Amino acid sequence: MSAADAAAKERRRSSMTCTRRHAVVTGASSGIGRATALRLSRHGLHVFATVRRPEDGEALRGAATGELTPLLMDVTDLDSVKRAAEEVRPHVADAGLDALVNNAGVGLAWPMELVPLDQFRWQFAVGVDGQVAVTQAFLAMVRSARGRIVVIGSVGDRITIPFGGPLSAAKHALASVTEALRLELAPWNIRVVLVEPGSIYTAAVAKMETSVRKALQEFGTEGRALYGATFEAMMTKGLARERHGSPPEAVAAVVVRAIESRRPRSRYLVGKDARFLAAAAALPPVLLDALRGRIFGLPPRGAFAPRRWLV
Repeated sequence: MSAADAAAKERRRSSMTCTRRHAVVTGASSGIGRATALRLSRHGLHVFATVRRPEDGEALRGAATGELTPLLMDVTDLDSVKRAAEEVRPHVADAGLDALVNNAGVGLAWPMELVPLDQFRWQFAVGVDGQVAVTQAFLAMVRSARGRIVVIGSVGDRITIPFGGPLSAAKHALASVTEALRLELAPWNIRVVLVEPGSIYTAAVAKMETSVRKALQEFGTEGRALYGATFEAMMTKGLARERHGSPPEAVAAVVVRAIESRRPRSRYLVGKDARFLAAAAALPPVLLDALRGRIFGLPPRGAFAPRRWLV
């Protein structure tokens, strides 16, 4: 018997005796996904935590105090998503999946005039298409358990910040997908919850800083002349706010609440600035634009427009 066959046999055997509730958490190698996987594991669920690298999975398993199984998966690879679902299915068996936490995502900051279309598409491939692919793959198991689907979005699905257009566009789309799922799955009593974090301090902040520096180089001479100074100043302010954000454990705690609550809310705001930004999003556009300009130090309207002289 091969090692793969032996592992499959062991999974089938354990599925007959496992009495824990089960959850799948995507994007669990760091940040919010990692904090959520570890908290759910401590809470008594058997967590399947998806990562893209085996070493991240082993690190996560070593940090867990409850039952946690790393699961190799890339949300942009349909074969990878299918294999992951096939690995989980025999373990949960007829009991099904009690919670699916869609967390995997990336963040892209560019001026809309300059953003490379392949990178813009990648933002949606991970943050929207990937979430739909994972939900489709695991939904039958969620239905068996009358489980919960928790989607980690962003308060950016309500309000767009300058140069955050690609990320906000994807988060707006994800919010719409979540709302459609909530309505369509209600007849099976499957609750679908959107969690909208504000400023959360994770390792992603350092990654974003690196990507900002890289983007500035990719603007080219003309692009830097148009946007360079404003982009750099605004992103410096934005990243400083993120560094003073709430810990990812704050989001993990809300995810547990959304899973365990008898009647969870449709949306949960969490983290620093989340409620302020959600309230600001309701302002009339002219006031909201002025507020965003002041917060992020944007040049005033017409600052770069050529002057017209009357003769």
